[in-house]
Amino acid sequence: MLFINSNVAPSVTVNIKTMDNSVNEEMIFCMSYGEKVNLYNAFMEENLEKWLQEKKVREIVEIAKDVYTVDKNATITFGFDSDLVQEQEKQRENISIFKEENMAEKKTKKYVAADDSTQTATRQQPRKEAKPVGNPGPLRFGAVVLWILALALEVCALMVFLGKLDLKFIAQIPQLIGFLVLDLIAVIVGAQLWKKANHIDPISEKNQLKFWLWNNMGLIAMAICFFPFIILVLTNKNADKKTKTIATVAAVICLLIGGVASYDWNPVSEEMKAAAMDVLEGETVYWTTFGKVYHTHDDCSHLNQSETLTYGTVEQAIAANRVRLCKTCAKRDNVSGVALED
Repeated sequence: MLFINSNVAPSVTVNIKTMDNSVNEEMIFCMSYGEKVNLYNAFMEENLEKWLQEKKVREIVEIAKDVYTVDKNATITFGFDSDLVQEQEKQRENISIFKEENMAEKKTKKYVAADDSTQTATRQQPRKEAKPVGNPGPLRFGAVVLWILALALEVCALMVFLGKLDLKFIAQIPQLIGFLVLDLIAVIVGAQLWKKANHIDPISEKNQLKFWLWNNMGLIAMAICFFPFIILVLTNKNADKKTKTIATVAAVICLLIGGVASYDWNPVSEEMKAAAMDVLEGETVYWTTFGKVYHTHDDCSHLNQSETLTYGTVEQAIAANRVRLCKTCAKRDNVSGVALED
């Protein structure tokens, strides 16, 4: 076993020796004040990962390897400036007092399993493992069915405009607007299902045109379900001006609203998903109800104001339209090769 002891000394020294004193080396390392503070705090927190991040510690460990192979009971003793120790201990005491005073005001995060929005847990409670994200096939099938329905509603709206369809108990203009609104709803819901399926089973982005068309089938369906209606209304010379104007304005408004709602503003590619799952395989990630990215740390500073966190795998985060990793978490983990937030 390798023992590490901390002694107060007038300088930053490192002494490595075996139990039988066959090896006894003392080294003095030149460090900046910041390096000494980081080294001391990492040591006092007994944070091995943070400890080994310090460059000087890695140098010491390399030097100690040969000694350690000779005697597994070798001792490494670190000495720190007495003034530095006193100052850091005072700061640590002040921080401890500050944390205690603010503990009552600190919000308790709640965790929601990605597969069950009703399952919550406090930070101290066990977390429920999330279930698989599901099958994209039914989602795409549902989207196509809704788009076919939307096309039928467009035909109904056109027939009302031409006077070939008349619901006797409703006036013509309300009928017309009603069919257009139903048309809009069917296309938007279909587009959301399509986008959800694409986040579960994305397409490759090697062919950029195919990638764009595939991810924006909802936008294409929106154009098909409104453009023909607008053109036929505008080119009709027999309709009265008022009905023609109302029909055109209503259809254009629906087209604009539907276009914005159906466009995939956050597409994910097969390569993007594969890279994230490869780098963060087995990791639990977190995201908020209205957030746009996922996080690898539940104590990320960007989550401080969030009372509820959803947790799951990277695959589930991407399926939930959180396709990019938080920059702060990426820097903290030294992660590369994963799509980061803009």
